[in-house]
Amino acid sequence: MPYDGVVRLRRQGHRATGALVVLGQHVTFYTETVAAIPFTLRRYYRHVAQHIGEVSFGYASLLAGGGTIGIVFAMSAVAAMMVGVETYRGLDLIGLTSLSGLLSAIANTRELAPVIASIALAAKVGTGFTAQLGAMRISDEIDALDSMAVRPIPFLATTRLLAVVVCIVPIYLVGLIATFVATRLVVVTFGSSSAGTYDYYFHLAMTPADMVGSVVKAVVFAIVVALVHCAYGFHASGGPEGVGRAAGRALRTSILAIGITDVFLTFVLWGIAPTVPGLGVS
Repeated sequence: MPYDGVVRLRRQGHRATGALVVLGQHVTFYTETVAAIPFTLRRYYRHVAQHIGEVSFGYASLLAGGGTIGIVFAMSAVAAMMVGVETYRGLDLIGLTSLSGLLSAIANTRELAPVIASIALAAKVGTGFTAQLGAMRISDEIDALDSMAVRPIPFLATTRLLAVVVCIVPIYLVGLIATFVATRLVVVTFGSSSAGTYDYYFHLAMTPADMVGSVVKAVVFAIVVALVHCAYGFHASGGPEGVGRAAGRALRTSILAIGITDVFLTFVLWGIAPTVPGLGVS
């Protein structure tokens, strides 16, 4: 028994040490990727433009019909419909269905649309990044770049990071519009609520500051997704099976990071007890 206890303790120590090593690798990778942005813009601007085209219209189909744009539109619309249903049902219990437009403007803009767009980005584009860099790692292409005096992190990761930041804004705006349309459709058309009242409170609550904060959230989430997925792909090992494991771990990590970052940004942008736009109450 004492020997078994020592073995278990040693194994736990190895796991803890391995987790710290992985954390250090990721933190170092994130720092080097972000710090290389000026160098990448000067040296690899053509590759950045190429990745923008690929992410927008190529394998990832970020802006092409039927690609991520379709996924984001559908996911945003379905989620916003559920927001509309529960908002209308909840407010109807206390006779305040007229405030459905206000809650729609706040919930969709501040929380729903950025999270849905970022999750779709992770599932569609981020996993592609992990698979690409992982395949390059197990085939020694990254080591070959290093041997040719080509810095692999700026060339492979920073270029993709910049491309995602550029492409996320239009795809996010499409998803945001889908949430507005879907919620209004449920409340006004299916719920038989007053269209004029809904629109009045919706425009009363919708402010430019909320739109800017929402876009900031989407961009930050895109940066998180790109960094996490590129890091897992860059450090992949174990052959094709290892690349698959890296893609799965990257997706789980990015979704968890999106949730944590979302809470933090909500507090930073709107405070713990925010003021309701147009009503002056908190």
